[in-house]
Amino acid sequence: MNAKKASLTTAQVLEDALARLRPLLSPQEWHALLAELERPPVPAIRLNPLKAEPKDVYTWAGWYGWRLEPIPFCPMGWWVVEAATPISQTIEHRLGYYYIQEAASMLPVELFDFPAGSRPLVLDMAASPGGKTTHLIARTEDRGLVLANDSSRDRLTALRLVLQSWGAINVAVTGFPGEHWGGWYAETFDAVLLDAPCSMQSLRPLESHPMRPITPGEQQRLAQRQVALLLSGLRALKVGGQMVYATCTLAPEEDEGVLDLALRRYPGLFEIESVEDRLPAPAPALESVPGYTYHPQVKYAVRLWPHRFHTAGFFAARLRKLASFPVEEKQLPRPRRRESWRWMKAADVNQVAEAFREAYGLDLEAILEAHQAGLIRRDETLYAVPLAFERHFGDLPVLSLGLAVAEDSPEGWVPTHDWIARFGRFCTHGRVQLPSDRVASWLQGEDVPFVPSLPLPSNRVVLVTDERGRILGRGRVLRDRLKNLLPRRLVLQRTSFAV
Repeated sequence: MNAKKASLTTAQVLEDALARLRPLLSPQEWHALLAELERPPVPAIRLNPLKAEPKDVYTWAGWYGWRLEPIPFCPMGWWVVEAATPISQTIEHRLGYYYIQEAASMLPVELFDFPAGSRPLVLDMAASPGGKTTHLIARTEDRGLVLANDSSRDRLTALRLVLQSWGAINVAVTGFPGEHWGGWYAETFDAVLLDAPCSMQSLRPLESHPMRPITPGEQQRLAQRQVALLLSGLRALKVGGQMVYATCTLAPEEDEGVLDLALRRYPGLFEIESVEDRLPAPAPALESVPGYTYHPQVKYAVRLWPHRFHTAGFFAARLRKLASFPVEEKQLPRPRRRESWRWMKAADVNQVAEAFREAYGLDLEAILEAHQAGLIRRDETLYAVPLAFERHFGDLPVLSLGLAVAEDSPEGWVPTHDWIARFGRFCTHGRVQLPSDRVASWLQGEDVPFVPSLPLPSNRVVLVTDERGRILGRGRVLRDRLKNLLPRRLVLQRTSFAV
């Protein structure tokens, strides 16, 4: 069976999936679906509001020859219909100004209601590779706490790098089975996102979401795990809170079937809310499949057939918790070791803040207050970490927490690349602008052999920009050159980007 499955082509896998789904559509919609699948998928981007503004997207469009169309259910999302420069080959993408994401994947986070000015506790149960986590951070304005969890250790590195590039403070990354959260932290979170592991039968094969053969047995096991994860998320959710369940598959067994089972197993404890106001046109879930009728509330979920809004196939539902679930408490994991973590005292924070104010005109204390964050020292690095994590989760082991702020050096505390990339636009001085003919070599990791015109002392770390105002990282002023301090992960290949 495994050898046979491995030998199937993408076209054969797609054909098998279509054969299973055909009975679920009317003849008219079936032909509309087939016509849509003949069209190539259109790439899309979602803006990072921590680093840029919507008007910047149209500026980039002018620079790179993009033709944009707004995504109707995501105010910060655009289809890039035409692109002289690919969206993956720009400085802005490399530096985390936007995220490349299939349009349908932008829907789940847009279904949440986050009141302006709120600071919600949010659990992202299966967060890697991080696209929806960055969206949660954007929607909560990096003012709440997003706990980004994934049970796959192999996928956590990608998640951490994405969040590092995004520039979030109020985020923690953990690596536990999602099924544990309901027993560990019952009725703790204001919002829960479950982008569930699924068979990925989206009908739009993508590099990040390839279609693969799936047997009935595998699908049944997936559905069983999806139900377990869904119920764990509902237990972890506060009464009155919202949970979004989503998959990138159109298989009813993993979509309507999962919701139906949970609704029947726990009647009256949660409901599925209508989200028609979030969509430009109705996209209802199935009310039945041949031989079975789903619970009446299931129809309020969203089934995005590709021909609905020219996206990949997708499924999402917003749930409201109405009452407490029975919870079997589970023992929390062994507390994390704190020996290497030390909270900075107020006097030490003031010292770092004064250094930042003098060197860059940046008000570190105001930033920490706005984000309800404190400073901890770990080895030779300072991190801005969310106070909400300490308050609600104490000694829970984490793989990363907050955002690196500064590094200790013989000259004192100097800002990290990630801090400068996030907050450099607010620096009033300590900046050096590169001439346009030096930008490409700088992004390739080379030093720049010129003396800055600003009267800066040797060994001073400065914020580096280009003539367009883009923040290109940090440099150290030396006698005869500006030393490049770009992190290795951001050094670009000679032919892989456009200046």
